[in-house]
Amino acid sequence: MDRALYVSMTGAKQIMQTQAIIAQNLANVSTAGFREDLHAYSSVPINGAGFSTRVNTVASTVGFSNLDGVKTQTGSPLDVSIRTAGWFAVQSRDGSEAYTRAGDFHLTADGVLTTSDGLPVLGDSGPITVPPSNTMSIGSDGTISIVPQGVGPKGSGAVGRIKLVNPPEQQLVKGEDGLMRQKDGTPAPSDAAVQVDSGSLEGSNVNPARSLVAMIQASRMFDMQIKLMASVDQNAQSSQKLVTSSG
Repeated sequence: MDRALYVSMTGAKQIMQTQAIIAQNLANVSTAGFREDLHAYSSVPINGAGFSTRVNTVASTVGFSNLDGVKTQTGSPLDVSIRTAGWFAVQSRDGSEAYTRAGDFHLTADGVLTTSDGLPVLGDSGPITVPPSNTMSIGSDGTISIVPQGVGPKGSGAVGRIKLVNPPEQQLVKGEDGLMRQKDGTPAPSDAAVQVDSGSLEGSNVNPARSLVAMIQASRMFDMQIKLMASVDQNAQSSQKLVTSSG
């Protein structure tokens, strides 16, 4: 009975955490390049004074889904998607290097290439700055070419190359800001094998229908844990009455 109470109590608490993870995924269904958070349950014995039967149920994020999101042709030269595996390198708010699949880029008034969140996109030697130009294009290897203002089409030239990386998935961890980083904190090396498509944008890889079903299942699991706690309480009261009456 003691074990049942602890399992159901911690189970209900952790299911609420699971619902928060699912809700976060659903909130990012329309976020470009978003990677779905995965979760799992595990049992953790409570150490120290107390009954050895007491076990906590723990829900935790076990990584992210690396499935590709649906790609949409936009025709915009600043929309870029990665063909298969790989990541764009960006500079996070704390100045460290991080990685994303979101290729909906923008140019600031100063010509800095940024993500939709305003994070600078990194090249091989730091943030990329694009001079004023008539036209701009991004090649399959991430090279940015422009035709400068006042120059004819034959004056096209490269001004930088987006840093593209492809570290092993098991070496990446997802931060609270939604960006990926290497677990050891070191920058990943550029990978020339990573290819991109200009004028295309990758969406979120969250499956809305599957996530809604998971939310319903989590809600039912929560109700089951609450009912189990109520049953344990009723059994305890019945046992107490039997002890009292027999005395």
